[in-house]
Amino acid sequence: MLKFFSRRKNQRGFTLIELLVVIAIIGILATIVLVSLNTARSKARDVRRVSDLRQLSLALEMYYDDNNAYIDSAGACVQITEANLGALTPDFVGALPEDPGTTHYFYGADTTEQDYVLMATVENDVPTGSYKTAIYGCACATAKNYCIKP
Repeated sequence: MLKFFSRRKNQRGFTLIELLVVIAIIGILATIVLVSLNTARSKARDVRRVSDLRQLSLALEMYYDDNNAYIDSAGACVQITEANLGALTPDFVGALPEDPGTTHYFYGADTTEQDYVLMATVENDVPTGSYKTAIYGCACATAKNYCIKP
């Protein structure tokens, strides 16, 4: 019986404190990685929003070429849905894009249907090239709204 206990003392292994320190370091590193991934995800959603608005802009320009007018929004800023911009599908765009987050895309046109604005709310800094004046009911002057016009 004494031989059993004497062998255990001579064996090399990790102490409980060493294991706890390693687990704490791994936890800290995992937290840092997750925080940086969340930032990257929000930036990716913003890039998608800008891309979606540019695709809608191209579809609206093709619609204008065929009809000599943009789609009517009665001078108001309306949420982009099939009811409002369904005339673009399927001839000019396969499907209307949806915001990758929890907000929506918006469309506003003047009453003569010769001008429009597209708007999306971004999570980070507004990308360069955003239209910065409130127009057709869309709040483009707001800090987190990205707008484009023809």
